Amino acid sequence: MMPARNIEDTTVTLSGVHVPVLLRETIELLAPSSGTTVVDATVGAGGHAEAWLLALGPHGRLLGIDRDERALELARRRLARFGDRFVAVRGDHADLLNLLRRHGVFAVDGLLFDLGLSSMQLDDPGRGFSFRADGPLDMRMDPDSGPTAAEILASASEEELRRILWSWGEERGARAIARAIVERRSRRPVRRTRELAELVCDVAGPAARRQRIHPATRTFQALRIAVNREIVDLERLVTESTSILRRRGRLAVIAYHSLEDRIVKHTLRALAARCICPPGLPVCGCGRENLLRVLTARPVRPADEEIARNPRARSARLRAGERL
Repeated sequence: MMPARNIEDTTVTLSGVHVPVLLRETIELLAPSSGTTVVDATVGAGGHAEAWLLALGPHGRLLGIDRDERALELARRRLARFGDRFVAVRGDHADLLNLLRRHGVFAVDGLLFDLGLSSMQLDDPGRGFSFRADGPLDMRMDPDSGPTAAEILASASEEELRRILWSWGEERGARAIARAIVERRSRRPVRRTRELAELVCDVAGPAARRQRIHPATRTFQALRIAVNREIVDLERLVTESTSILRRRGRLAVIAYHSLEDRIVKHTLRALAARCICPPGLPVCGCGRENLLRVLTARPVRPADEEIARNPRARSARLRAGERL
């Protein structure tokens, strides 16, 4: 296969003003080859996909998956100039294998998962992802399915709420916040982002409000993960993704908090160390040959310059592996 175009040649021609997180580092790690078939499993508005398609040359093909139809429409517009080289697929990346089979794809040369929210989603008060503007507590990446964050707050028991806040947000005040939510909903339900943020601030107290991180950050993170089941299937997803990579195909995952990154790290390492044969054997005898070579001993983090341009990039961690 012919090598990809130079990275410098691809990034300077990106359309629009929005540049995705760790763009250059992601494309370099994915090392696209001309004419191959790749999948952006969380395509969003198409920023990474655009750079990837440019690097793939005139015969490369990219399937872009997203459960948010609004994001997919933006991707379609942004990538329209690539014609049928870009295929937009509406669906949940957790159902990756079935989605690809429906489009006649059974093996690919590259896979990307950007597990974060897009600026479009964060900045839209109507989506309810952020406490920085008041809006309905929705938080669904697919606005057409599943319970909203407000519905979870209205129906979950105090213990369930505590578990969500602790497990998915690592919130130290999980018990007190859960108790406050249950007490508050006995009078009126918590339906707005500002209501929830103010409730958490009241529980946290004046000292917490002076911290660099807003007191409600972990609560909002935990609810978003619970609403969208973001972590539940992550280990399976990384493993299944490896199974459909062609030899020397590459997988890249961008995570934005320690829970996701920890699962990605351990899953990649496990796939790279499946063989339990004693060292020195010329051929694997256990039948558990290693599937992957880890390309990132440590996560790749954004440079200071990128964080200065886009403060939301500061928590991003990129890991990658290559199929053996």
